[in-house]
Amino acid sequence: MGSGIRPTGLDNATAALRYYERRQEVVANNLANVNTDGFKGERAFARLLSDGSTPAIETATDFRSGPITQTGAPLDLALGRGGFFVAQTGAGERLTRGGSLHLDDARRLVDQSGNALLAEKDVAGNAGGPIEVPANARTITVSDSGMVSADGKDLGRLRVENVPAGTRLQHDAGGLFIPAGARTLVPPEDRAVHQGAREESNVSSVGSLVDMIAVQRAYASVQKVISTIDSARSIAVTELAKPN
Repeated sequence: MGSGIRPTGLDNATAALRYYERRQEVVANNLANVNTDGFKGERAFARLLSDGSTPAIETATDFRSGPITQTGAPLDLALGRGGFFVAQTGAGERLTRGGSLHLDDARRLVDQSGNALLAEKDVAGNAGGPIEVPANARTITVSDSGMVSADGKDLGRLRVENVPAGTRLQHDAGGLFIPAGARTLVPPEDRAVHQGAREESNVSSVGSLVDMIAVQRAYASVQKVISTIDSARSIAVTELAKPN
C-alpha cells in the first residue's frame, strides 16, 4: 500500500479480495450484535491514495442512535442524547451506550457483562467508583442527569462522557468502546438519561443480510476475474512464446 508503483490488474483484483474479506468480517460482526443494547455498527470502505497504488482499507463506526424501547424496568437506562456511560472492566475503563443494568452480589450497578458503571466524583464524598445500592432499598430512581437514588437518598451521579467529533473509537467485546484521546464530562443539564428504557443496536438485520449477500457475490466475481487473468497469462506463456 502506498508504494507508488502502478498496480497491475492482478494487484487490483487481489486488493479487491482483501477489501471484500474485510467488509465481510465487519458485516458478520454487525449481524452478531443486532440484539446487543447500544451497539454501534461499523462500516468498511476503501480510501484512494494519491500515489496511484491500490486503495487502503479502512473502517468507521456509525454513531447514530439506535431505537429507544420503553421497558418499564427501573434498571434499564438509555441516553437520549450524545455521550457514553463509563464502565470499569478488568482491562480498564470502557465507554458504553448499553443500559440494561442489574445489581451484582455486592449490590453494585453493573452492565450485562458484570462491569460496574462508575459515578462522578463530587463534593459529597463520592470517590467516583461503582454505585452501591443498600440492601434494604425498596425503590431505585435515576434522574435525567443520571443521579441514582434509593428511597429518595442520592447514591451518586453516573459519569456520562463524550469524545471530540471525529474521534475514532475501537470496538471492544459486549458493545463497549475503548476510549482514545481526550474525554469530556457531559454537563448534567445537557444529559437525557431515560429510566425504564433501553437503546437498541443501530444495526438493521435485514440491511446487513442484504449487504452480506452483495459482498459474497462481489467476492465471487473478483475470484472469476483473477481466474481469467491467470488463464490469459498461462496462454501468453505457453502459446504465444512458441516458435512458428
